[in-house]
Amino acid sequence: MPSFDVVSEVDLQEVRNAVDQANREAGTRFDFKGTDSLIEFSDKELSLSSSTEDRIRALYLVLEEKLVKRQVSLKTLDPGKIEEGSRGAARQKVVLRAGISQEVGKKINKLIKDLAMKNISSSIQGDQVRVTGKSRDDLQTAIAACKEAELDVPLQFTNFRD
Repeated sequence: MPSFDVVSEVDLQEVRNAVDQANREAGTRFDFKGTDSLIEFSDKELSLSSSTEDRIRALYLVLEEKLVKRQVSLKTLDPGKIEEGSRGAARQKVVLRAGISQEVGKKINKLIKDLAMKNISSSIQGDQVRVTGKSRDDLQTAIAACKEAELDVPLQFTNFRD
């Protein structure tokens, strides 16, 4: 029976490369001179720091630009509030979202059931959703419906089996 998995993953190497490029650009751009603007990358979190809130916002825009160029979806970013630091400095935490939560999995299940195709079934398996069907065409219809849906996480379709 043909099947595929709906997952939400982040390519951490591409994120690391985008952070390096953004840091390099912040180091050379005139409007960032003397602001000590920096993006730090740890496991599933980014820390932006700069001298003012305006520079944090500008640094965040540079980061978004670099992520888009590297085909990393901006839906993976979950920015926190900009916090005041010592001596007027500002910082912001940005969490990288990966994996499909239970509520998003339920939305995907409902979406597939709403297609009203009796040959397709779906089930939540941890942080992914497995979709099975009798024909490849039915599965491709399910993939198209998932792509059109307005979900707050980026979706990838892996493990397509015939």
